[in-house]
Amino acid sequence: MRLKELLNPHSLRWKIAALVAVAAVAVALAVGLLVHQSTWARAKDLARDKAISQLQDAASTYRQTGTPPTGVDVDSGSLPPVLALQARAGSFATAYDDQRIYTSRMWAATVEGGHVLSTRVDMTSDRLSIEALDRHMVYASLAALAVIVPIAALAAELPNRRLRRVAATARRISAGDLRARTGQPTRTAAFTHDEVDDIAAAFDHMADAMHQRLITEQRFTADVAHELRTPLSGLVVAAELLPDGEATDLVRDRIMVLRTMVENLLEISHLDAGVEQADLFPVPLPEVVIEAVERTGLQADMTVRQASTVETDPRRLDRIIANLLINAHRHGRAPVEITIDDATVTVRDHGPGYPPELLAEGPQRFRTGTPERGKGHGLGLTIALGQAAVLNARLDLANAPDGGATATLRLA
Repeated sequence: MRLKELLNPHSLRWKIAALVAVAAVAVALAVGLLVHQSTWARAKDLARDKAISQLQDAASTYRQTGTPPTGVDVDSGSLPPVLALQARAGSFATAYDDQRIYTSRMWAATVEGGHVLSTRVDMTSDRLSIEALDRHMVYASLAALAVIVPIAALAAELPNRRLRRVAATARRISAGDLRARTGQPTRTAAFTHDEVDDIAAAFDHMADAMHQRLITEQRFTADVAHELRTPLSGLVVAAELLPDGEATDLVRDRIMVLRTMVENLLEISHLDAGVEQADLFPVPLPEVVIEAVERTGLQADMTVRQASTVETDPRRLDRIIANLLINAHRHGRAPVEITIDDATVTVRDHGPGYPPELLAEGPQRFRTGTPERGKGHGLGLTIALGQAAVLNARLDLANAPDGGATATLRLA
């Protein structure tokens, strides 16, 4: 696993760890508050009972002797005023007095013989014990978080790894490996089956269905093109027997267009099936490109920056250059420029450029994009890309900054 992926804060791993941390903090806070409140309430209750018990004994002694025992005040000036009022209104009254910095006390007061008797229980040690307990709970919670968060991140890594495998498989399929599958084992037991298994199984099922449909489409295209060759050959022969004339020339032209389309479909079906093999040998690149341009009969401005000899299949290279040149003339505008620089060939026109859909999704057969790119069947670029793949070359399509479409073929 790369360090960048490990430290990515948006990773599902850290989101799960953060959720576990928040849940642990919430539980620790709730438990801490409950323990704090219950412990402190019990300490105050014990102090209140102790203060009242001392006051009851002091009141009994005061009634009998007229003298309060040690630790009992009579009309004390430090007694909270509210407590004195409460004592005069009832038999016994208690109040908690928290000075925080100096001392904490539980007071109890009652009226006896017209005087207010009061006693107090020091709760400073209880308060300090509660504060120490709170600190210890905070330290324990932090220690638990230090253990829980890494464990949660490690536990989240297993489903993350399986999800990354699904994503990697999707990228392989997008790159052209149509037989790629997640390879995750199917869990039959209900207690071991989870949502990631459902995603992987659904993804594999979708990939199988897409692959089967693509095979069916390729087989259909090949069958149609193959079946059309026989009647098309008859049409070509019949057209040659027609008397010369304007109508005959029109018929022959349309038959040749149809013948070219059928041959292109057959070529695409062979490329899709992966049966094409390149016959590689060293050839001078400028000469092959010049010959390909001459065979098309189309005009192009040639520029050779650096001539080189490349190991390639000249027939397939000729096919790529011809299709790119025809596409530039058909869908773009003159001048069409061809630049050779070492093992790179660039074909550029000065038309409206490739439509955004083509640059984003790649060329699609029988779809030429926007109307301003002209008319056609969308087969030329598809064939060029397929032949480039057979040559292990790279064909990049882009729009020039100052206008026009650019196709760059890199043979090495």
